[in-house]
Amino acid sequence: MKVRVLLVDDHKMFRYALRLILEKEPHIEIVGEAGDGQEMLALARKIVPDVVCMDISMPHMDGIDATRRLLAINSSIRIIGLSAYADQYYVMEMMNAGAAGYITKAESVDEIMRAINTVHHSQKKYLCPDIAAHVVDAVFKPATQETTVAKLSHREQQVLHLVAEGCSSSSIAQQLQLSSSTVEVHRRNIMHKLNLHSIADLTKYAIRNGITSG
Repeated sequence: MKVRVLLVDDHKMFRYALRLILEKEPHIEIVGEAGDGQEMLALARKIVPDVVCMDISMPHMDGIDATRRLLAINSSIRIIGLSAYADQYYVMEMMNAGAAGYITKAESVDEIMRAINTVHHSQKKYLCPDIAAHVVDAVFKPATQETTVAKLSHREQQVLHLVAEGCSSSSIAQQLQLSSSTVEVHRRNIMHKLNLHSIADLTKYAIRNGITSG
């Protein structure tokens, strides 16, 4: 029986290329495509895929929130995070949301197939080698008083990541579908919770704690 796969990515060219690749595999059936989390949820309810290849950064609803919502509807669907980001923040957030795997878009076709087969047939978690190395580093990194990112809400962690990547408040607001004033409130709350006093401090904190690839 073929593995029924749903592709979710806001870049049409990437979806098209990935579809062409996966359709060549005799045991894979691409049952649908979606450009954002909301579209994915509506489609997944109708077609009930076996595996969803989910982009992380998408408009309206990111892959992390979309993963949580989809698994709340149907926990049997296996979700693979497929992203350009390899840093610890996105990996841990995606896996904590319930994803069964995570690979980067730079990986080969063989790696994508290995991930799909592992999460579907073996019902195991799968991380590509580059991601696995980041996770091991996070697990064995000595604990310090600075590792307090757990104090932050999911939204605050998203804002912190984007601030540390050099995004302006208006850019963050657009990406997260928030008002600029709300972003400023989140930024002040982050600095208060972490006892930091400048954007430079936020960036240094994010690099030390694996929140940005820095």
